[in-house]
Amino acid sequence: MDETTAEQEQFGRSQLLLVTGGSRGIGAAIARQAVAAGFRVAINYAASHESAVALVDSIRDSGGEAQAFCADVSNDAAVRRMFAELDAKMGRIDALVNNAGIIGASCAFEALDPGVLARVFAVNALSQFYCSREAVLRMSTKHGGIGGAIVNVSSRAVAMGGLPGEIHYAASKGAVEAMSKGMARELGPLGIRVNVVRPGPITTDIHEVHGGLERIRKIGSEGPLGRAGKPVEVAAAALWLVSPAASYVTGCILEVTGGL
Repeated sequence: MDETTAEQEQFGRSQLLLVTGGSRGIGAAIARQAVAAGFRVAINYAASHESAVALVDSIRDSGGEAQAFCADVSNDAAVRRMFAELDAKMGRIDALVNNAGIIGASCAFEALDPGVLARVFAVNALSQFYCSREAVLRMSTKHGGIGGAIVNVSSRAVAMGGLPGEIHYAASKGAVEAMSKGMARELGPLGIRVNVVRPGPITTDIHEVHGGLERIRKIGSEGPLGRAGKPVEVAAAALWLVSPAASYVTGCILEVTGGL
């Protein structure tokens, strides 16, 4: 299949986008915007069943196509099962947004529990490896696919080293960015673009777990735009990166930070 034919096939039908951690916050915003852009959407979640079902129902009520898939994406076997279920229910994936993530317990560096460290890296970094691998097996021209796009969600914390007590979170997102650069180089010749969205202070409930939402608003207020960002603003960046408008963009780290 030549490049023109592959592109026509890829963008001449309703594409399938998988969003991990897609039931709330940035992930839910990505799912909604993707449907508005004409995608069919697979929404992954681990524990937020009610939120995932409500989101799917809302999308269907608006005329879109969506299904929810429960899986702990930090678990390799669970990811394999999820992709097999996705294949059976919705077909071949065209785009993936690796959005699932956690901050983990906030604590001093020397007091960090090894179990917390392992869990944060598993959810934030290993999950992106597992899900990307399964996507590549379906998208790659080497494996009979027609190409596709992957967007990995990182954090401005990488450049800052993390907020106080969150060095482990920043480190896990640094691994994501290093992995993404390597993926872009290796997978580009196989028809797959890989990019990163790097959000800054965004008002999502991931911060409320640690009582940090007001802190996020304060950090945002100190930036050039004078406010924290919104999930829909990160979603717009991610959707642009998976769209044909970004067809010559790979290996990019796109900051959505309000200038911070």
